[in-house]
Amino acid sequence: MNTTSKVFRGIFTIPSTPFRSDGEIDVPSFRRLVDFCVDCGAHGLVFPVNASEWIHLSDQERFTLSETLVEQNAGRLPVAVGVSAATRENAARFSSHAREIGADAVIAMPPHIRRRSLSEEAIFDYFAAIATAARLPVFIQNWPGPVGTDMPVRFLLRMCREIEWVDYIKEETEPSTVKLTEALASSDGAVKGVFGGAGGRYLIEEYRRGSAGNMPGCHATDVVVAFWNALESGDDARAMHIYKEMAPLFFFETQLDGCYKEVLYRRGVIECPLKRNGAMALDSISSIYLDEILAALAPLMTWRG
Repeated sequence: MNTTSKVFRGIFTIPSTPFRSDGEIDVPSFRRLVDFCVDCGAHGLVFPVNASEWIHLSDQERFTLSETLVEQNAGRLPVAVGVSAATRENAARFSSHAREIGADAVIAMPPHIRRRSLSEEAIFDYFAAIATAARLPVFIQNWPGPVGTDMPVRFLLRMCREIEWVDYIKEETEPSTVKLTEALASSDGAVKGVFGGAGGRYLIEEYRRGSAGNMPGCHATDVVVAFWNALESGDDARAMHIYKEMAPLFFFETQLDGCYKEVLYRRGVIECPLKRNGAMALDSISSIYLDEILAALAPLMTWRG
């Protein structure tokens, strides 16, 4: 564990990657998206990771958008840059770049393109290379396959204890809530915080177990921030109310890949809702229902454009 006094806490929202209709990245929309996240009250920014379609970006696109993120944010919020790669060498390159552009932290999953699972020693060496190159706080993202690797808490804690700068865990493997408790109970101070994911679906239970925050997709950042703030203030009734109001969106987005950007498009944040590798499977019934879900959530949305 490193000795920096900085401690991350709260909703570290994940900007999507906006594309133009021709499939190329839309930098102006991305800049608006960063401002949207800040204006919604986010406590930090995380990019590029799974909710950003990072695996569909070229290396140069990742460099360009990470630089744009830090520049547009202009120090307003802590920024964690995603540095996941297929090899430790490439992950280290992304980590060095994150440090050079002024990121506050980095986050990574283990190498993702494998027919067989990697050994723990190979994963350990991968995160050690990231930490050495970044010299910034490192989040280990524990996410299930096929892209992710389900790592046991015992191993996550070993990396936090033995690799300088590896301080945080983003736990998303099932049961994430129980694993969160196990990690915190056994950390002996090696872990500065465990964050959840899944858009905040398990946030109430995670919070009760000692979660330091959550990393959701950014489409409803203002609502998730209100959810977190209710928990922080001890207003359990309001937290449960917000959770119930979000439930239809939680269920909707698990069925239709691409929902994050469709919501951002309908909220007027980005110019085009398209993703790479195929359009969202949205028919007329789904479209009308999504409008109804967003209309019901509107009273909780503080961002008006």
